[in-house]
Amino acid sequence: MLYEPPKGLGRFYSYLNSAVKIIVEYKGNEPLSHFLKNYFSREKKYGSKDRKEVTQLCYAYYRLGKSFADLSFEQRILLGLRCSAKEMAAPWKELFAIYKVPETFPGAVFPWKDRLSAHMDPIAFERSFWVQPDLFLRIRPGNETQVIKKLEQAALPFEREGNALRLSNTAKVSELLSINSEVVIQDLSSQKIGSFFGRLKSLNGGQTPVRTIWDCCAASGGKSILTADELGDIALTVSDIRSSIIANLKKRFHEAGIKNFRALVADAANPNEPIVRERFDLVIADVPCSGSGTWSRTPERLHFFNTEEIKTYATLQRRILKNITPSVKPGGFLLYITCSVFKAENEDQVSWLQQQGWDTTEQQLLKGYELKADTMFGALLQKKKAL
Repeated sequence: MLYEPPKGLGRFYSYLNSAVKIIVEYKGNEPLSHFLKNYFSREKKYGSKDRKEVTQLCYAYYRLGKSFADLSFEQRILLGLRCSAKEMAAPWKELFAIYKVPETFPGAVFPWKDRLSAHMDPIAFERSFWVQPDLFLRIRPGNETQVIKKLEQAALPFEREGNALRLSNTAKVSELLSINSEVVIQDLSSQKIGSFFGRLKSLNGGQTPVRTIWDCCAASGGKSILTADELGDIALTVSDIRSSIIANLKKRFHEAGIKNFRALVADAANPNEPIVRERFDLVIADVPCSGSGTWSRTPERLHFFNTEEIKTYATLQRRILKNITPSVKPGGFLLYITCSVFKAENEDQVSWLQQQGWDTTEQQLLKGYELKADTMFGALLQKKKAL
C-alpha cells in the first residue's frame, strides 16, 4: 500500500483508495449498481466525475472473477482496468508500473467451461467479460418513425437491427424517448425471444394459435410487453412472487398502454397456488436462474459465484416446471427461458420435459457474448393432446 502518492497522481490514487474501500465493504448481497448508488448517496464528497471513475475501477476489479487472489486489491483493480478499459488517462499507466501490475492475463476468469451449454464458444464467451454490453431499445409497434426522428434530431448515435436499436450504455435515452410507450429498454437477446412467437404463428398458417397466456415469472414485465406486441389480442395473466415487482409491473403496463391483463402475486413453485389450476394456451416461464449469461453486465456475480448455485437453481426450475406444466392445455405451448449459460439450467431441463412427453418445437441459444449483449436460452415446447 502506498501512503504518499507520487506528484501528480494524488487524484488517481484517491480514486484507487475509494475503490478499495468500497470493495472491502461490498459483500455481494445486492447488485453492485444498487450498492454504489446508496454508497455515493451517503458519501456526498464525490462529484459526478469522481463517481464515474470509482465505479469503473470497482467493475474492473470484479471482471477478474476469482483469479489473481494472491495480488493486492490495488493490483487486481489496476489489472482489471488494464484488461477492460478501451482508453485511460496517462496517470493510470504510471500506477501500473508503481504497483507492478502484470503485463498480461494468463488466467481464466470463467473456469467452469465444462458446464456450458452446447454450441457455446468458451473462449469468445470468456473474452466478453472484459466488455461492457451495449444499451438496447426495442421500438414498439407504430412508433418507428417518431423514435428514429428523435434520435437523429438529437444526434444520438445508434445502430439498428429491425426494431432493435443499439446505443452506448451511457446514452440518456429517458430524456429523449418515452420509455415503455415508444420504446422498451430490453437487451438484444431478450428481444430475439420474439422469434418464438413467429414460430407459433407459422405452426398455425400465420395466425396466432394462442389467446390465453400466463407469464408465471413475470418480473418487470419485459417479456409480457413483448408478447402483447407480437401476438396482439390476447388475455394476459402475469404473476411474480414479489408484491413490489407486481406493483412496478402494473405501473409499467399503464405506461405501455396494456389493459387486458390480470396481475397476481403468486409463487410458481407452489402447487397450492390457485392460479396453477387454471389452463392456458401458452405458459411463459422465464425462470429464476444463475444469470450467468448477464455477467458481463454484472461482473460482481462472476466474483461471488459458487457452483452449488447451479444445482440450487436447477432444482428450483424443475420444481416450477413440475408445477406449471399441468396449467398448459393439451396441444398448448410452454416457452421456457433462462439467461444462463449452464447446460444443467438449459438443455437438461428441456430433456426432462421431453421425457415427460413434451415435443420440442424450437430451441435456441442466443449468443449475446458475440454481440455485446446478454446470452440467453429459449425453448418452445408443445404439450401432446394425450397428456
